[in-house]
Amino acid sequence: MKAAVHTRYGPPDVVRIVDVPIPTVGEHDVLVKVHATTVNRTDCGFRAAHPFFIRVFTGLLRPRRTILGTEFAGTVEAVGSDVTSFAVGDDVFGFHEWKFGAHAEYLSIHEDGPLAPMPPNLTFEETAPSTEGAHYALSNIRKSKVHSGQAVLVYGATGAIGSAAVQILKSLGAVVIAVCDTKNVDLVRSLGADRVIDYMAEDFTADQQRYDLVMDAVGKSSFGRCRRLLKPRGIYISSDLGPLSQNPILGVITPLFGGRRVKMPIPPRLGQEELRYLRGLMESGEFKPVIDRRYSLNEIVEAYRYVETGRKIGNVVITVAERVARRAPR
Repeated sequence: MKAAVHTRYGPPDVVRIVDVPIPTVGEHDVLVKVHATTVNRTDCGFRAAHPFFIRVFTGLLRPRRTILGTEFAGTVEAVGSDVTSFAVGDDVFGFHEWKFGAHAEYLSIHEDGPLAPMPPNLTFEETAPSTEGAHYALSNIRKSKVHSGQAVLVYGATGAIGSAAVQILKSLGAVVIAVCDTKNVDLVRSLGADRVIDYMAEDFTADQQRYDLVMDAVGKSSFGRCRRLLKPRGIYISSDLGPLSQNPILGVITPLFGGRRVKMPIPPRLGQEELRYLRGLMESGEFKPVIDRRYSLNEIVEAYRYVETGRKIGNVVITVAERVARRAPR
């Protein structure tokens, strides 16, 4: 099979399309023919080993897992002898966090892993980018115990995490104020935001509204800047460690004082329950991943380059197999 492989750390050019063996299928494994995947910030970080401490998990001198890619959508090609949850021909999607392997024509995953039937109303390319950003967004929302009627500000509402967060929050009945740049105001409004702040025209931290939750979905702000936006018991959550890696420390210290606080949740492994929850939102039309650009597997180096410009809107999708028609749902 063809796969995007990197055998050393470095810039996008270290990735090559080569032929490698198709993964083996154990008794409880499902072999998926991948039709679509994504390139995201996780892939970029693990490919470049940035930050450096990633090497503790991936290999000090060279990567142990040479095929990246966490998100995927495709068709079940084969199943292990003891698999009961899936059958050959099923259209599925999933999230292979830490194990990677989706930047290839085939991927093997345990049947009890983060794998679920595809929503019948979306294509492979529309479904593939539905897991990573949405997983992190949903993890933060659940950790903050957001409920209907609460006011939430999402800073960075055009990224994979932010665009998913806006839609998931609206599905929960929250009042969502989203922050983005001028050219994406209409897009973010179309995601369901109740109000949009154009950060190029005004300072969002000067907003007069107070919030139960401020979610920095791009990790470019800080608790110090956003503290005045929070209600007395409001929560600040960021997708990044913050200036001088302060957020984990503030996550421990601020709850001790009983006021505004920082939470730095470590997302749990995405399981089938969460995956099926996201599938339900997609099937109902309450969540649809935002797609910026599409590339073929052969163009994946260009996809990496684009993602690393920092100008990505939503998700960058990689088409691995030729476009195929979806079968009618079973």
